[in-house]
Amino acid sequence: MSELPGRIDAVVIGAGQAGLTMSWYLRQAGREHIVLERRDRLGGAWQDRWDAFRLVSPNWTASFPGWEYDGNDPDGYMPRDEIAGRVARYAEVIDAPVHLAAAVERLQLRTHGGGGFRLTTTGGAVDAAQVFVATGGFQIPNIPSTSVGLSARVLQLHSHVYRSQAALPDGAILVVGSAQSGVQIAEELHEAGRRVYLSVGHCGRVPRRYRGSDIFHWLWNLRTRGHEFGTSLPTVDKLPDPRLRFACNPHLSGHRGGHDTNLRRMAAEGISLVGRFEDADGERVRVAQDLAANLQFADRFFDEQWRGRIDTFIERAGIDASPDDRQPFSFHPPEVAELDLAAEGISTVIWTSGYRLDFSWIDLPIFDAQGAPRHVRGVTEVPGLYFLGIPWLIDQGSATLFGVGRDAAHLAERLEAPATTA
Repeated sequence: MSELPGRIDAVVIGAGQAGLTMSWYLRQAGREHIVLERRDRLGGAWQDRWDAFRLVSPNWTASFPGWEYDGNDPDGYMPRDEIAGRVARYAEVIDAPVHLAAAVERLQLRTHGGGGFRLTTTGGAVDAAQVFVATGGFQIPNIPSTSVGLSARVLQLHSHVYRSQAALPDGAILVVGSAQSGVQIAEELHEAGRRVYLSVGHCGRVPRRYRGSDIFHWLWNLRTRGHEFGTSLPTVDKLPDPRLRFACNPHLSGHRGGHDTNLRRMAAEGISLVGRFEDADGERVRVAQDLAANLQFADRFFDEQWRGRIDTFIERAGIDASPDDRQPFSFHPPEVAELDLAAEGISTVIWTSGYRLDFSWIDLPIFDAQGAPRHVRGVTEVPGLYFLGIPWLIDQGSATLFGVGRDAAHLAERLEAPATTA
């Protein structure tokens, strides 16, 4: 790690796509800054995904300010190592002033002359007038406390450390959580010949393609042009409950060239679906009797949440889109109240139960009851402190590859005047 400056105008914390995008805008504004990255190599949190991970968004969405997608497969879906490599390459393309292996251990206000912030890092202290927190929304793996009731015989691991089925012991596998990671891992295990049980939560699903185009084509247009036609993605201020900021992402997959992931079809093909994981007592797992309701929610999600917005955009923009050709699939798996892990031959439980935010290192009273920062479009009540790259910073796209650019541009327009930190 190169030596850190003792004082500087701005510090960006995190060298994933959000932090690097912010670095690009700061450079365009002529602002002296550094980017601190706790890892010892570039690539962001993509490096933590399992071996067969692929983007759920098309490759063309991996376009960053100052470096548009330039590959030969814009409509494909990048594997893990390629997207991590692209993020690393972006840092080189824009000559971002990244300091690796520089974890921030504490962020606080300076207590003496000049104002600004003091960052205590593994490489020493840095004083800055402005700080941009871009550490993402995938920080602490979330494993429910009920996991402690499971038999010691059963291997438990979070999707954060899962890499491939080949590394797991023989036997059936229970995947707990049916957001994007859970559904994709369950499919992968099933295709590898494993007996799979999937504990289904309250998550929606969306079609891979709708009216002739990938779903992300329509989401991109809603986010960038929807306002021209009186429609758009919902914004965070329109959510009926702030807890929805942390709701699971709808089912979607970039595997096999990109395909729909329908839980009913997965059940018909041999994956055993059960309700939400409630509790465990040794070899016995109790599940909620909510499987049918959760499947119905998944079925309704797109039509109730997104379809109307997309259709309105298509109509008002005068786009000659093909008709909706989706075909319903009917299969009703049985409800069960309990799983006997030993009887079912289940040797492994994979928790695909998401992540928790962890800003415990920020010594400022700016967080709400869910541990998320209080802000308006990334601007906090503390002058000079900003956030980006977290879910629902502005809308559902804020934590995505194609969403961080607009959010960073918004923050760049609201930069504090350069201040002394002497």
